[in-house]
Amino acid sequence: MAYVIAQPCVDIKDKACLDECPVDCIYEGPRKMYIQPDECVDCGACEPVCPVEAVFYEDDLPEAFIEYRIADREVFDGIGLPGGSRDHDPLAADHAVVEAVPVPSQT
Repeated sequence: MAYVIAQPCVDIKDKACLDECPVDCIYEGPRKMYIQPDECVDCGACEPVCPVEAVFYEDDLPEAFIEYRIADREVFDGIGLPGGSRDHDPLAADHAVVEAVPVPSQT
């Protein structure tokens, strides 16, 4: 199991979670942060610091955000285990689930 970053993070990307993660498993995408599930050690340090409450333990993910479990896993399919986000450029693309979220209008 791992933690998952869900829809409330899309287009927010506060990044407080990066400083709290002891294993450096949170990666930045164009519109959302992603947790590499095989690098996550389930410590939960990222959950309480998220100002938009976007981080959930995988088993506690609300039904409305269930597709983000797949997104956080599949976005790493072509990358594998990058070995830590501090030494990794931001991801080139978001998962299709994130890309499908409408971009907020700028007023």
